Amino acid sequence: MRPTLELAEQMTQAACAAAAGAGCLVSAAVVDAGGHLVAFRRMDGAEFAGATIAVDKAYTAAGNRIATLDLREQVAPGGDLAGYYAASGGRFIAFGGGVPLWYDGLVVGAVGVSGASGEQDHAFAGTGAALWEEAAGELDG
Repeated sequence: MRPTLELAEQMTQAACAAAAGAGCLVSAAVVDAGGHLVAFRRMDGAEFAGATIAVDKAYTAAGNRIATLDLREQVAPGGDLAGYYAASGGRFIAFGGGVPLWYDGLVVGAVGVSGASGEQDHAFAGTGAALWEEAAGELDG
């Protein structure tokens, strides 16, 4: 199973709706297991930098099989992944907002959100990822 366009669009809509409910303007992206963009949504008035960062957060979460929020300490000076930002042509992001999508023990994609604080972006991405977990659960059930 992988994120379909229809489900990916629903995930970006859910992430943006959660952001709107918190009074935030964000961009949201869903990528597949290879980090390729499946769906993207930018709220009216969201910062333009967030468009690239949202995609890169999703890319990072998919490529490293970890939420980007959980990478913060590892990439800090002296951490196991110090210098991490230079990897992958500078696309790897190590602050909150990227959440991997799991199915049958494998990462099959990720959601990325950018425009609010790292913790808020992580929560908004989690709202989108919850739709994935629901859909994946229906297949397993």
